[in-house]
Amino acid sequence: MPTLIEEATRRRTFAIISHPDAGKTTITEKLLLYANAISLAGSVKARKAARHAISDWMQMERERGISITSSVLQFEHLGSAINLVDTPGHADFSADTYRTLAAVDSALMVMDHSKGVEPRTRKLFEVCRLRRLPVVTFMNKLDRHGLEPLALVDDVAATLDLRIAPLNWPVGMGRDFRGVVELATGTLHLYATGEHHGQQQAEAAQLPWASDEAEEAVGAAMHAHVSEELELLAEAGDGWDPDAYMSGDLSPLFWGSAMTNFGVEPLLGFISRHMAPPAPREPEEGRAVSPADDRFTGMVFKIQANMNPRHRDRVAFVRVVSGHFERGMDVRIGRTGEKIRLSNPHSFMAQDRELVTGAWPGDIVGVHDSGNLRVGDTLAGGEPLRYTGIPQFAPEHFGQMRLKDPLKRKSLDAGVEQLSQEGVVQVFYRGIKERQDPYLGVVGLLQFEVLKERLKNEYSVQADLVSLPFKHARWVGGDPAGVAWLRGRSDYVHVIDRFERTVVLAEREWSFNYALEHAPGLELYDIEPLD
Repeated sequence: MPTLIEEATRRRTFAIISHPDAGKTTITEKLLLYANAISLAGSVKARKAARHAISDWMQMERERGISITSSVLQFEHLGSAINLVDTPGHADFSADTYRTLAAVDSALMVMDHSKGVEPRTRKLFEVCRLRRLPVVTFMNKLDRHGLEPLALVDDVAATLDLRIAPLNWPVGMGRDFRGVVELATGTLHLYATGEHHGQQQAEAAQLPWASDEAEEAVGAAMHAHVSEELELLAEAGDGWDPDAYMSGDLSPLFWGSAMTNFGVEPLLGFISRHMAPPAPREPEEGRAVSPADDRFTGMVFKIQANMNPRHRDRVAFVRVVSGHFERGMDVRIGRTGEKIRLSNPHSFMAQDRELVTGAWPGDIVGVHDSGNLRVGDTLAGGEPLRYTGIPQFAPEHFGQMRLKDPLKRKSLDAGVEQLSQEGVVQVFYRGIKERQDPYLGVVGLLQFEVLKERLKNEYSVQADLVSLPFKHARWVGGDPAGVAWLRGRSDYVHVIDRFERTVVLAEREWSFNYALEHAPGLELYDIEPLD
């Protein structure tokens, strides 16, 4: 029987982050391919492809070729148990990504080497920095021409204020791309383009870089050019430092092409052997909880309804923080103290699931939720415990749904309520008793399209969206006198969220500044206050 420490130590739980179209979902597929978790990789880009990316399981994801919701993918490789979370790349679904980054121990940052650090990449990296997450960088699309490697490394380091330690180095790019050199061993991983368009593992040969065979394989001019770059790296580059990586101060860098499988195998080997294992987590009160602590604790970071539409199920994704999770165990919800039984837990390969009897720190399990749980809840055996929650950001776009068939009112209300609990949309009511036709808020407009599609496909509800003029929302708090001043003003739109917290809506941010100037002690929050 393995020990708790042994099982926790071999877990690797990480998220993949990137700017849209950098190849995030493709690298996810290829990691699964090289770990033998799947036998044939799909492509979200191929117009005539018979398969889709396994992590993009929602109908709208497959139609548009984008990731809309986070997917959990679990597999084993080289003795490590890997929990990979593929996150949405589009900024409109950023809230889902932020929630995921609260549940992982590290991140894989994928970049397009022809573009370097893009705005979305920078924003997501800053979230990782705030959480002190170790970050591994994969420079993708070397099968296309892009920026010069040395200049690109300098740019990434300067833009992100991050030390970069290349662990391998590209040999050419575009049509001249020949593979990568492993710096630690001086080994050339020479790849041959196969006939399967990246759907199967690429054949690779290994040669000593300092050999006539390597020079002949890549050409004398290319060999001389890359050798000069390797000398510069040895003299002036940042070397590999495991402690600096674990503290988030240094990022190991890999090069390759996920589409054609170049460089995927070395990356997967590093993930399995060296990526950050589960770390202690700080509760709201008391000492940090170590993964090796005997008591089970876990955090709900995602809720997903209707993964199986035929059963109208609702699954809470729980990151195991400490102790051993067992099927059928009783736990308490930290927010309410309520006791619930965690029956029928599952592990995941995107939409596909498998019943599990146990799980260890770092693992992600899905448990049936009858409506008791919220995103950010802590589950614990014994006395209730609360980890720092996962807040939502204030929406920037607002609207209301207008039914095409009035008889579908109950279905619309149920769908909006369930999807708001997932985080697809935020719901605001005009009063405690005024629950019909709520105001709906989203961070990005694509979320409204997702809402309409899911209402149609999962709840058989067809409705049109009517835009509202508001552009800003703030949760209200602070001194009671200031709150009373705001509530007494008829020129401010007051609503409540689904937890009955007061929210004020405005068309211009100036309205909030005026209120803060004239209402003593008033506080307005653009991130929802935690209970």
